[in-house]
Amino acid sequence: MLMTDLIQKKKNGEPLTRRELSFLVRGVTDGSIPDYQLSALCMAILFKGMKDREIADLTDEMAHSGDMIDLSEFGTLSVDKHSTGGVGDKTTLILAPLVAACGAKVAKMSGRGLGHTGGTVDKLESIPGYRTELPEEDFRRIAREVGVCVIGQSGELAPADKKLYALRDVTGTVDSIPLIVSSIMSKKLAAGAHSIVLDVTVGSGAFMKTVPDAVELAQKMVTIGRACGRNMSALITDMSEPLGFAIGNAMEVQEALAVLRGEEIEDLKEVCLALAGEMLSLSLQMTPEEGRKLAEETLASGAAYKKMKQWVAAQGGDERYIREPERFPAAAYSREILAKEEGYLAAMDTEAIGRAACQLGAGRKTKADVIDMAAGIRLCKKLGDHVEKGDVLAVLYTEREETLYEAVRLYKQALTFSPDPVKKPPLVHRIIR
Repeated sequence: MLMTDLIQKKKNGEPLTRRELSFLVRGVTDGSIPDYQLSALCMAILFKGMKDREIADLTDEMAHSGDMIDLSEFGTLSVDKHSTGGVGDKTTLILAPLVAACGAKVAKMSGRGLGHTGGTVDKLESIPGYRTELPEEDFRRIAREVGVCVIGQSGELAPADKKLYALRDVTGTVDSIPLIVSSIMSKKLAAGAHSIVLDVTVGSGAFMKTVPDAVELAQKMVTIGRACGRNMSALITDMSEPLGFAIGNAMEVQEALAVLRGEEIEDLKEVCLALAGEMLSLSLQMTPEEGRKLAEETLASGAAYKKMKQWVAAQGGDERYIREPERFPAAAYSREILAKEEGYLAAMDTEAIGRAACQLGAGRKTKADVIDMAAGIRLCKKLGDHVEKGDVLAVLYTEREETLYEAVRLYKQALTFSPDPVKKPPLVHRIIR
């Protein structure tokens, strides 16, 4: 089989066979196909697309290009949630113990943050002692005994995707829907969960900027996941502003704990309950409405907070930080941003706000950067809020005073004000089942 034949077929808009896709993935994994030929094929896919059968075959082949996590002992109870990314997105920190406290099994591998998007693993590592690397037998044991275990991506999960994504990143083919779908879903299939709920974010802080684009991606991922034997659903959630009020690793853990302890942080709680309803519906065989009701009752009872303590302790974390969130370190330097005019907060460039948090040390510009766990931003005003001149819009925190000037500039530029009241977008735009 020749790679030039595959390129020619796709250039002509013809579908590739399972055998051809298997050849492609083997060549990507072992390095036998040169980058220039892979680049040509990726560009042909970008322009000509792929049929659902092709995407499903490519996804399955990429999933099996490396390690496959075996969660079969949990049957239909194993459930995972994947977010396409955002700012202030600490939903996993709430959902994992909440869904586990309801009776499902959440054995999850999460990623680190890069750029404006935060990573769940980084947030968990702000808890002293928490182990994000575990042998697979311990990973499954903790999930079995506690109901939840969250670690960093380990081993060789979908190595073909890792190589292909790096190539797409430098060839202008990142925005190909078939390649996005196969990239995300191959890692989810390899991670082993029987059911997968997708949180596809949309807005200024998301990869997808418009609802139609987000719906297209979500529908395609749900279709491909089902074709590969998984229970699937997806929510299109809003990322026109940061989720919750806290951005930054330790600060986001504290905010997640506040929700688990019963504090009303409206947007964060609502998105978590909507996602939990879907996760429980798929894993416990109930309606989404029944799943949400169970999640609401479990959250209100304190059982999810109790599960959080059990989970953190099982992975070596210092449980005192869960009981006493004030133990988390406070940053050495802070700066208030004050409103210069009266009006309504009409729009936020959420990606720019994420970059401001990154500038403070809460995220990485490169994979080698070391994160400042205490750095971040606390929002005081959100979309639609009325603002008086002199009101505090946000407070920025960092261990490096020299970062404040640029972070303040980025945050101020990210805000748009209006003299008239504005309507906030819905938190959940669509649910795809």
